[in-house]
Amino acid sequence: MGRHDGRHRARQQPEPAQSVTSTGTHRAVGRRRGVAAWPIACVVLAGLLVAGWFGWNWADGVLESRAVAEVESCQAGDTTVRVAVDPALVDPVSTAADRWNREGTVVREHCVHVDVQAVPSAEVEAVLSGTADPADIGGYPTAWLPDSAERIDALAQQHPELIGSSGLTIASGPDGEHRYLAVAGPDTRDAQQHAAQSFQKFLLRPAQQQAFRAAGLTPANG
Repeated sequence: MGRHDGRHRARQQPEPAQSVTSTGTHRAVGRRRGVAAWPIACVVLAGLLVAGWFGWNWADGVLESRAVAEVESCQAGDTTVRVAVDPALVDPVSTAADRWNREGTVVREHCVHVDVQAVPSAEVEAVLSGTADPADIGGYPTAWLPDSAERIDALAQQHPELIGSSGLTIASGPDGEHRYLAVAGPDTRDAQQHAAQSFQKFLLRPAQQQAFRAAGLTPANG
């Protein structure tokens, strides 16, 4: 009883327990420490604010550059194209002119404004033939869109010097084809002549041709 084993057993100290989480594959993994989300959110927000500031300044610079370019492109000044149109055709032509003027169209360094006036074709024909005063129709026209192509053909035979363009067909109606004429008048400047021809091409674009269709006419381009 009072005898002790000569061998002394070392007293084992218990190992500190580790916090583990058991997985389905019998592996023990340590618990992950959580990371606060608000610092990340602050960094992201700051990045968005900086990007927005640079984006706003870039867009503002682009708009300013465009405005300067538009002003500089009109170095030769302003010019007006007076288009005398038969009353039956004035609505689609006025719609096209409004769009042209809103776009600030520039032709050969001139800012061009298109002024459409509804004038009976017979009165315009009289002015171009020299039998009536241009003041009777508000001034000499830069371009003419009469009620029929025959009027342009007659003018070409009597006064070929007034034909500034080939007179392309813009639309057709019950009275036949409606052709647009850029008039080479005595007071028509080169800038107005080129602008009148550019407006003729503008009338043949799909958006303008649709306006003629809406007015009950047949567009030249189908």
